[in-house]
Amino acid sequence: THPVVYTKSQVEYIVQKSKQLPIQIFPLGALTKNSEGKELAEMYDMYESGAIAFSDGVKPVQSPGLFLKALQYVKAFNGTVMQMPIDTTIGSNGLMNEGIISTQLGLPGIPTIAEEIIIKRDIELLQYTQSKLHITGISTAKSVALIQQAKAEGLSISCSVTPYHLFFSDEVLQHYDTNLKTNPPLRTNEDVQALQQAVLNGTIDCIATHHFPQNADEKNCEFEYAKNGMIGLQTAFSVVNTAFPSISTETLINLFSINASTIFGLNKSIIKEGEEANITLFNRNATFIMSKDDNKSKSFNTPFTNKKLNGKVIGVITKNNFYKN
Repeated sequence: THPVVYTKSQVEYIVQKSKQLPIQIFPLGALTKNSEGKELAEMYDMYESGAIAFSDGVKPVQSPGLFLKALQYVKAFNGTVMQMPIDTTIGSNGLMNEGIISTQLGLPGIPTIAEEIIIKRDIELLQYTQSKLHITGISTAKSVALIQQAKAEGLSISCSVTPYHLFFSDEVLQHYDTNLKTNPPLRTNEDVQALQQAVLNGTIDCIATHHFPQNADEKNCEFEYAKNGMIGLQTAFSVVNTAFPSISTETLINLFSINASTIFGLNKSIIKEGEEANITLFNRNATFIMSKDDNKSKSFNTPFTNKKLNGKVIGVITKNNFYKN
């Protein structure tokens, strides 16, 4: 976010402000002051004010010593550290996944080890501290294997994947569509298949939209100069439902709601008389073609325009109101 949320007062402001909104916001606090990766932020104070976890977002902590201190610090209050696994010193000039397609297109690549080396490091630090770690936005088959092994060893680790890493491979970049330029980059078909299998077997706990709106000027340019990211909130359910036509509805609900509530210690919504309703209504069998008229965002950086998607969110019931999609 801009500005970075790294103080108690900022968290309190977000929590209070969200009480007036149709939805409830659960803020993340920064791991380091101003997300600069130099000095730990006041995490306990933010936790007491309502922060559910701590992350430096797209600026993951590169220092192993500092990340170790963060894991040790949050353990005192059973907090969770969230990390986006990117070694910024590897493939820093890359524009897409390093491989056959990047060679064919003449674009510098980002190797999978830029992700995997951070995951391996952080798992070692987690094992040392016995703290809690959530890795967001994994994209490679080896990342899946590393996390699967860590879970088998009993470590308190969880992870998420974006809808588009379950839907697209790097082969779709043949036309240099800047809306498909993401961080981490789209990977190979083999990676996509490994991620899909990890969703089905429970290695991947939840879906993270990694919703990154960009203005038109930041996408309507050469691929080299385009910014990373796509909008993802409004298409997340439909994209995952389309990628997994046979997945159970219970698993979908776990991926989008229940598991995240468990990981971050949130109260689970219960459909029961007398309980406050906090429900998303959806139709898995509805089909639609995404058009610009369907777009609810101020930004249009989505590769799903004019694509047929299966499954549609009808609306939400929250805070005693129904909001139709």
